[in-house]
Amino acid sequence: MSAQAAYKNLTDHFARIGALRAVSGILGWDAATMMPSGSAAARAEQQAALDVAIHEKLNDPRVQEWLATAEGESPEAKANLHEIRRDVVHATAVPADLVDAFARATSASEMVWRTARAENNFAALLPKLRVLLGLVRDLGQAKAEALGTSVYDALLDQFEPGGRSADIDVLFADLAAFLPDLTENVLAAQARRPAPLDLPGPFLVATQKALGERLMRALGFDFDRGRLDVSHHPFCGGAPGDVRITTRYSEDSFFPAMMGVLHETGHALYEIGLPQHHRGQPIGYARGISLHESQSLLVEMQVSRSQAFLTFATPLIREAFGGSGPAWSVENLHAHATRVSRGLIRVNADEVTYPAHVILRYRLERALIDGSLDLADLPGVWRDGMQELVGITPPDDKDGCLQDIHWPAGLFGYFPTYTMGAMTAAQLYAAAQEAVPEIPDEIAKGNFAPLLGWLREKIHGLGSTQSTRDILIAATGAPLSVAPFRRHLERRYLHA
Repeated sequence: MSAQAAYKNLTDHFARIGALRAVSGILGWDAATMMPSGSAAARAEQQAALDVAIHEKLNDPRVQEWLATAEGESPEAKANLHEIRRDVVHATAVPADLVDAFARATSASEMVWRTARAENNFAALLPKLRVLLGLVRDLGQAKAEALGTSVYDALLDQFEPGGRSADIDVLFADLAAFLPDLTENVLAAQARRPAPLDLPGPFLVATQKALGERLMRALGFDFDRGRLDVSHHPFCGGAPGDVRITTRYSEDSFFPAMMGVLHETGHALYEIGLPQHHRGQPIGYARGISLHESQSLLVEMQVSRSQAFLTFATPLIREAFGGSGPAWSVENLHAHATRVSRGLIRVNADEVTYPAHVILRYRLERALIDGSLDLADLPGVWRDGMQELVGITPPDDKDGCLQDIHWPAGLFGYFPTYTMGAMTAAQLYAAAQEAVPEIPDEIAKGNFAPLLGWLREKIHGLGSTQSTRDILIAATGAPLSVAPFRRHLERRYLHA
């Protein structure tokens, strides 16, 4: 068999795997949004069968035969072969029965979490989560042996290809060195200014949804290839060409849902902008979670909390809710959007205190994986860590260790990518404005095309044809650094 024929067989095979993964994405979206709770057991069976089918395709003996012969003629084909090999290493390290058990345990744990969080009942989740954690460790151990890494780094590699905790430790140490003093200085500066005027509710869910969809369209979301729904935890999912995002609403305030929609729209724009000619191939997917989070945080934090964005959005917000007077001015809405406080909930946290939430989770999940922290002790250790890092103690587990879906969904190794994404977003947005100086002025007019065009060229359209590091260096001229993030925070919150 020729090298070209072997490569063609691989791409055909991975196109079918990509189609199965797309089905899995839609099933996952449905489970989080539409599926009746009584269907959880049936869905677990379906998801497990699908995961095993994907695993078996990755372990097909012909894949190894084709890989032994295949060669890539173009740089993109070479990159695709590299990603195929990485995909296969992750798959062949794990037996099918472990994949099946993990899929079932994940479905069971996630469904229990929904009730446990609502009822503030960590004890109800503990047995399911303990089983799942054991399976996560087994998966991590199997992959660590294949990759030659630690167990935690093997789990991290699933979300951040090539990512290593040693590098994260350096970045997070740099953050921890300045964030506490910065937070104190920001809070002190904020206290010297008048508090934002209250925005009187209630804010009807239907009105919030309509506003969110209007903003999504302005940013460039394609409703012919995606939709907005409600879930317990906001996310972006679905499948290539069919991007599903969700948020959650409270009629007490429209800001959390609006910012949640904008955050997930950033994810969706990345998915929509991926190279369609590589769809289904490993290089056709987004390049790791830190880069994915950079796109959501660039939209939510860098752009949507800026004076320029609110100059555009404030008339739409006033129109939606019938607001008038000083409370509905650009300046007051900007003050709300950039208000810093020591809050309990990660997804509602401002960008100054947000990294502390992530550092806590990073520390705890590493301890859970290496066994130095027992799950039964998680609530108390979480409370102590929140007090130490954020300066506030959760009154209960619902707003403490039960608030995130990640661990009940088996996503260990994911959390650090959020703050890596925030740093990447600051670095990218600074580079975008340097390359296209008119971006802020155009955003103020409601024209996001200059920014989206730059992101399409530098990030979205590349898919996984390059490493995260190489993509970032090409776009910004430097590898990931804390410095642009620090400059952004100081400029917005201390020198505005």
